Amino acid sequence: MSDWIIKLIEDAGYLGVGFLMFLETVFPPIPSEIIMSVSGLAAARGKMNITAVIAAGTAGAMLGNYFWYLAARVIGIERFKPLIVRWGRFLTLDWHEIEKAEKLFGTQGWAIVFFGRMLPTLRSLISIPAGLLRMRLSTFVLWSTIGTAGWTALLGLAGYTMGKNFKDIDQFVGPIATAVMAVIVLGYVWRLITWKPDKG
Repeated sequence: MSDWIIKLIEDAGYLGVGFLMFLETVFPPIPSEIIMSVSGLAAARGKMNITAVIAAGTAGAMLGNYFWYLAARVIGIERFKPLIVRWGRFLTLDWHEIEKAEKLFGTQGWAIVFFGRMLPTLRSLISIPAGLLRMRLSTFVLWSTIGTAGWTALLGLAGYTMGKNFKDIDQFVGPIATAVMAVIVLGYVWRLITWKPDKG
């Protein structure tokens, strides 16, 4: 997969970096680890500026983040109420928990979004509950930008520092992504076994 990513970055420069990071956010299977590390390598070779690479990657990713936030906000959580009421046992959710989550995003949403942006797998998905639960747009944009900039800077600087060994980054990030997915799956199984409707 890395060949066409490398070619697009070489041909389109910063616009290519931004476009690829937008795609990565909208279609998570496209790996940001390769996009930003290849871009960092290009900067190390003097073909690009590392600060501009990070800025382009952050801007592209934020466009994708806003896309998912806006789509989820337009849909709204209320449209899912019949589904949650009917299939709450398998979703391990009831409507009272949704209302509590909405309040949580209102008070602690900044931390959820900020740290979520730093976690592989979750970083591309956290915009959806933020939009569904109507997190304030200014808070979403601020903390999403800070978290996204941190992630893109980490990967870009890793590529800049590691040079041709940029593919080693995936050997580090890959297990983290797998661990995050395992925690999500195990957490769901645990909730499925132990969950009871919230009577509060």
